[in-house]
Amino acid sequence: MKGKLIAFEGIDGVGKTTQAKLLLEYLETRDYSVKYIKDPSEGPYGRKIRQTAQSGKRLAPEEEYHLFMEDRKENTRDHILPSLNQGDIVLMDRYYYSTIAYQGALGLSTDRIRQENEVFAPKPDMVILIGLPVKDALKRIHENRKGQQDAFETEDYLIAVQTVFDKMSDPCILRVDGSESIKEVFMEVVEAVEERILESL
Repeated sequence: MKGKLIAFEGIDGVGKTTQAKLLLEYLETRDYSVKYIKDPSEGPYGRKIRQTAQSGKRLAPEEEYHLFMEDRKENTRDHILPSLNQGDIVLMDRYYYSTIAYQGALGLSTDRIRQENEVFAPKPDMVILIGLPVKDALKRIHENRKGQQDAFETEDYLIAVQTVFDKMSDPCILRVDGSESIKEVFMEVVEAVEERILESL
């Protein structure tokens, strides 16, 4: 593959989407060919995942995992791989690291999740893992969505999810302190992307 894949990860409310879109704009103004891709996608499996979460209900862990896997297979086939093969920088707003953390926190094997995803999903060149205390993340969610939370956004669950993220040690991971200002976080992201990704293009 000729392109590069950068995934933004972390629990809900840490600022992944904000930073991914800032990086998208930054790279586009420098004439890089960039694709921003959400995970879960806007496809039928991704819509079902969001609708279920927003309803406040939780599916059985295996059923939920199945939906994420089917959505990611479709997203990989139709969007991620074609973009990488034509040389784009792909910015993922979540990726299979989230599945490892969120479904792992429900008791599924994190090793199994990683292995089954890496059969078909290309490994990222860089993972930007934004960290923030759970209470602060929930406060942001409450403020930004006027108190509306989905089934993935309870304190105990996010603490368990954060614990899984904390144990990840992949060399491609860049840990960023999400409690800093948006500008400070972005400056750190850009510096790392220029050093690890852009210099190799």
